[in-house]
Amino acid sequence: MPSTEAPVDAPRARALARGVLGTCAMAVALGSAGAIAHAVQSRTGMSDASRQVLIAALCLLITVSLIVLLRRAVDREPMSGLGLTGWARGLRTFALGVAVTGGSAVVVFGLGTWAGWFEWGPLDAAKLARFLLVNALIAMALEAFPEELVFRGYVYASLSRALRRWTAFLTTVLLFCLVGAGSTVVNFAVGTLLGQDPPAPGFAPPGQDPVAYAVLFPVFGTVLLIARITTGSLWTSIAVHLTYLTVARITLEGASRGTGWAAQPTTPDALLLIPAFLLLTAVVFLLVKRRPAASGS
Repeated sequence: MPSTEAPVDAPRARALARGVLGTCAMAVALGSAGAIAHAVQSRTGMSDASRQVLIAALCLLITVSLIVLLRRAVDREPMSGLGLTGWARGLRTFALGVAVTGGSAVVVFGLGTWAGWFEWGPLDAAKLARFLLVNALIAMALEAFPEELVFRGYVYASLSRALRRWTAFLTTVLLFCLVGAGSTVVNFAVGTLLGQDPPAPGFAPPGQDPVAYAVLFPVFGTVLLIARITTGSLWTSIAVHLTYLTVARITLEGASRGTGWAAQPTTPDALLLIPAFLLLTAVVFLLVKRRPAASGS
């Protein structure tokens, strides 16, 4: 007797396969871009800043190329279905993402400073402005745009067409959490092929605490997807992503990055303010939600 489950399971299997392919595309972009840039630096002696620019450019190029290939050649669907809205709406939703995330950070870190959890150093306005500009350009190309295009764009759009919304939501968050591990595998393989001595693969990218990564990334992935769904625009989650990176680097890494304004935690509890302001961001988006956007724009 023929199985009646195959027709039902086939769309789900295809959706999951596309989600995994999208995740692999991001892992390939991150891992190979880092390995290639390190190899170029070792051969040419380029500065660390130039290496970061090269990594960002390669990651953006590889990611966009692979997603366009998957979307148009494999899925035969338009890129607009990923939430890449028109410029007018895109600018509005991007500004909303910056305002909500930045406002949430001001509230939470303001309370943390009032409670004595942070001590702020002197402000160097020119240095801070320079950091904000350079960080925005590199973070947008290396992380915010490509990761949002892949996960809150391609992966979620693919999964939500065949799976229940919550299943698609949770699967997208899970795949987002796994891409770091995948990128370390790619980085190790490509770096070895290029004659480098790359770090061994691991759960978290090099330089990141695996425990903090495991706790923060599910929260971060959830907030980004809430921003995407509640506004129906990928530009919102791109803005949330970029603003989060900016806030985290000023508050937790300001001294090492030379941001021009840095905070020094006075207690380990201060680290809880990062997920706290992300959760507040999610709450605000849920409160101002205008319509429950589907996987399209």
